Amino acid sequence: MPDKVDKSPEKVPGLDPCIWLTKLAPGNTRHEYLTDQPVFSQGDSADAVFYIQSGKVGLSVKSEDSEQAVISILPEGSFLGECCLAGQVVRGATASTLLRSTIVRIEKQAMMDQLRSDPEFAEQFLTYTLSRSIRVEAELVSHLFDSGEKRLARLLLIKANFGHEWKPIPVTLSLSSESLAEIIGTTPCNVNLFLEHFRELGFINSNGAEMLVHSSMMSIVAHDSGVC
Repeated sequence: MPDKVDKSPEKVPGLDPCIWLTKLAPGNTRHEYLTDQPVFSQGDSADAVFYIQSGKVGLSVKSEDSEQAVISILPEGSFLGECCLAGQVVRGATASTLLRSTIVRIEKQAMMDQLRSDPEFAEQFLTYTLSRSIRVEAELVSHLFDSGEKRLARLLLIKANFGHEWKPIPVTLSLSSESLAEIIGTTPCNVNLFLEHFRELGFINSNGAEMLVHSSMMSIVAHDSGVC
């Protein structure tokens, strides 16, 4: 039997968006984005934090030789662009929507004022940023040392929220084999082979636009300290 999953989106632990967005109302604006539309670009002025109210955003970087690499996929309920709070002057990456998305832009000063005046919000936001930093570090280690199959397993577990305190959710198949291959550093052919192998082992089930990732997938990364 497949694992039961909750379709609640990924969220920042302890933060109720309805409450804190109301507090930040004078300093935020809400925008609707189509698929594959830039939220900000590498080299832009870093003057705001963004919150994904719905949809999904990919972060990518481009080298001086114009080589591009996807560094992270951020789901609904995530912040992005928060490095401006630590003194970043220009954007170090490009953020583009992977789905139709609703994104809230929060002015840097408004966010700074809220963090200073609301210790509870500041603590919860710090917990979020530290958790994300740990996840990115784990993804980098995986990319350096793990096989392509294991990197894909880790990516799917992360997207399904395994390892977080909130419940797993279905993975929406909005990324092509080419995009997945770019993220984990392999070929689209290998990605398709890995996914088929996971299906044969009963680690995943696909149903239309959604994929169910089962807890048995954890066996592939079991010797690690954590999924994210």
